Amino acid sequence: MFWVLLLLLSWGVAGAACTRLRLAAVRAAAVDTGDAIAGRGHDLTLYEAAFLSGGPGRVADLTMVSMARQRRLLLAHTGWATVVDPRGRDEMERSVIGAIGPGGQSRIAPARAAAAAADAVRGLADRLVSAGLAVPDGARTTVAAGVRQVRLAAVFVLAVGAVALLMPTGGTDMPRGLVALWFALPLALTMSCLAIARVEVHPYARWASPAGQRLLGALARRADGTGGAGGTADDRSYLTSVAVLGIRAVGEPDLRAAFAHREQ
Repeated sequence: MFWVLLLLLSWGVAGAACTRLRLAAVRAAAVDTGDAIAGRGHDLTLYEAAFLSGGPGRVADLTMVSMARQRRLLLAHTGWATVVDPRGRDEMERSVIGAIGPGGQSRIAPARAAAAAADAVRGLADRLVSAGLAVPDGARTTVAAGVRQVRLAAVFVLAVGAVALLMPTGGTDMPRGLVALWFALPLALTMSCLAIARVEVHPYARWASPAGQRLLGALARRADGTGGAGGTADDRSYLTSVAVLGIRAVGEPDLRAAFAHREQ
């Protein structure tokens, strides 16, 4: 009865995958519990909002847009960046200026990549992780990897079950319907684990933890409420939109054209 060995193998694969997903879900739940108090009383800076929304690249984009709006950095529609004012006002701006190079001119794509990988951005990421607002690198992938493994286990059980049903019974009296029922049990285990994970495991963004997502939502609402106040409030609202939404929030056609080259 070779199908019994296949059944045991199916149970082993399904059980291992579901156990891994369950452990990942438990760790995620522990993070969520700590997140309940994370970020209270914390007002996000624009750089922090940019990182939580789009990661290191978004921080570089925001810095370049901010400097361009102040006429301290020229971003040409051809995809070139030229430093107008070499004195950076904070560590992010100094990172961008350093990434452009001593000549004061560079293609936007390599300058953006270098600025995104700078120590200033890594330090920002570390601070956000320590505050419980950003997701550590490992935590971003653990639950997702567990879900993928359970899905693969479900496919494996289906495939092995089909092989078992196609095999000759070897003279046994075991009905094929009963064999299919036995293989349906580990399949039901995998499907139930996926259903529970979909309901109970807190969805993480690519960069922001649940607490970080809540602060991002509050920041966006405040920006909407002050968008028409004029002057500094308008500029802050504009940059907040760029931090949260990315380059698609940029209204100037030439500036949008400049950033169309940023991945080249």
